[in-house]
Amino acid sequence: MCENCGCGSEKSFNDKVAEVIESIRPMLQNDGGDIELVGVDDDNTVRVRLQGACKGCPGAAQTLKMGVERLLKERVPEVKEVVAVQ
Repeated sequence: MCENCGCGSEKSFNDKVAEVIESIRPMLQNDGGDIELVGVDDDNTVRVRLQGACKGCPGAAQTLKMGVERLLKERVPEVKEVVAVQ
């Protein structure tokens, strides 16, 4: 059962990941950046594209691992890792 609405439907892994990415976007957008979910691999590796100020930021790798990956793993434990693509 869906924990938010009790509708009886189970969200897919991809849907859960997309929801977390959407919840992270406003924080990055406040700093002039953005994040796009590119896809999810068969091994549950999440591929994202950092955009805007995040694209060339020296702290982008830390934002990705300590921010995005940490939140995703907390909310969707099946996530293996998060990697940035061009």
